[in-house]
Amino acid sequence: MLNEREIESCYLGQFIPVHYHHNMLMDNNRMHSFKSAIDYIVKPGMKVLELGGGTGVLSFFAAAKAAHVYCVEFNPDMVKEARKFMAINPNGDKVEVIHADAFEYLPPEPVDVVICEMIHVAMLREKQVEVIESFKRRYQQKFGGPLPIFIPEAVLMAVQPLQQEYDFEGFYAPIVQFQETGVVHTQSVELAQPAVYGVIDFTQPNALSFAWSGKFVIERDGTLNAMRFVTKNILAVVPERSSTIDWLNHYMNLPLAQPVKVRQGDVVQVSFAYRAGGSLPSLEAALQATVLFEAVPEVAVPAPVAPIGALA
Repeated sequence: MLNEREIESCYLGQFIPVHYHHNMLMDNNRMHSFKSAIDYIVKPGMKVLELGGGTGVLSFFAAAKAAHVYCVEFNPDMVKEARKFMAINPNGDKVEVIHADAFEYLPPEPVDVVICEMIHVAMLREKQVEVIESFKRRYQQKFGGPLPIFIPEAVLMAVQPLQQEYDFEGFYAPIVQFQETGVVHTQSVELAQPAVYGVIDFTQPNALSFAWSGKFVIERDGTLNAMRFVTKNILAVVPERSSTIDWLNHYMNLPLAQPVKVRQGDVVQVSFAYRAGGSLPSLEAALQATVLFEAVPEVAVPAPVAPIGALA
């Protein structure tokens, strides 16, 4: 029998099927950004822990320099796959794949770096925030300080009003959509600039709930019927270059239950609340948009009429 956490994990996507990991391995932005961040942060001889290792690819990146890598995975199918992959890759002997629950596991020794890529847009579905906060408490109780370096180091979350096309060959279906970044999406019209609603710094304690209410000034006429959620993961801070190594999740466009007609200059208030690791429907149900101030339409002023005598 599955316990309550295992049931929730299956429902929220913790047991990602083996074949789905191919999509993550094929995501060049994800792979390159994590490889670059791990190569920058992990120094020769370090001890590394990965929470939620999946195929073990991030542990493999770390093993290029680390003395030892603890790769923790809850899904028994993925544990078998990761062990198989480590056996056929260089430095795989330095990666110890452990079948354990990331909410409970602690390494047998202090580690220098913790990698946790349980990342979904807006920190939904997967349990990254809760796992890391639990880990920090338990780690300090066992080993004291300082805490390891975390990858990602921080997360920025933003939201943006959209007019989204929901016509599929004549079939109208307002449904959540995920979009690649850096690509022009003609079916999505941006109605205002995005606003940051949340910042997570893993070196500090973080709340597990997000509640936000903010205003947008609409930039063009249209129908506000969706909100785009943007999640930027700061994988590593590079102070000597005054830069960061980032990974931008796919955009997530959530439909509004009640579309709103808007005009340029209108002020719209948007609000929502949800729990980190919660379901998409929980955020969708809380999402609301209201026009606070309507733009005053411009009134055409007739051009002055010249006196008849002046026309002669």
